[in-house]
This record gives sequence, C-alpha cells and structure tokens, in this order.
Amino acid sequence: MTPVIIATLVVLWQLVLVGYTYTLAGNAADEAVRAATVADRGARQGACQEAGRDKLPGAWEGGAEVSCGTGGGYVTADVRIEVPILFPGTVSFPFTVHGHAGAVEEETD
Repeated sequence: MTPVIIATLVVLWQLVLVGYTYTLAGNAADEAVRAATVADRGARQGACQEAGRDKLPGAWEGGAEVSCGTGGGYVTADVRIEVPILFPGTVSFPFTVHGHAGAVEEETD
C-alpha cells in the first residue's frame, strides 16, 4: 500500500507544480503588459521582458520567454514557462505553459 500512497503524492505534487506554473505565467503576463503600456515605444519590449521576469522565482525564470506586441492602440504580452518535474530548478517537462494579457495603450498629452 505504501508505494501506491507515495505514487499518489508524487502525482499530486506534480499537479500542484503545473497549477502554480499557470498562475506564474498569468501573473507575469499581467505585469509585463502593465509595464509595456506605460513605457515609450522604443523601450517597450525591454520594459515588457524585464517586468515579466521580475516576479518569477529563480527556478521558473530560466526557461521563461516574454514577448510583447502592439497593434491598434492595444498592447499584448505573451509568457511561456516550462513546467518543472518534481523539484523546481532541476529538470523541466518539454511542456510549456502559456500566459497572455492585454491592455489599452496609454496616451501622453
């Protein structure tokens, strides 16, 4: 019975890591788009990437990709983060989680 309990706990822990990675990706996309909307057009991509990676824990930051786009007065941010296997910072699944956010571009008078 012990191996079944241990296997169940391992599967549950992995599911927690997947859920936490989704939460991190969504939050990183929100932070990235917020920073991109207030940045100048020339500095937008840099501000977006910096803000998107800023709040990520170190184990998730290494495999994260952050990109922003602008079109029609609307700014979007996309974040892709790899899901770690059992212990964050060691090995990751070839499975990535996507976060997406958008906001209206702020205008300066």
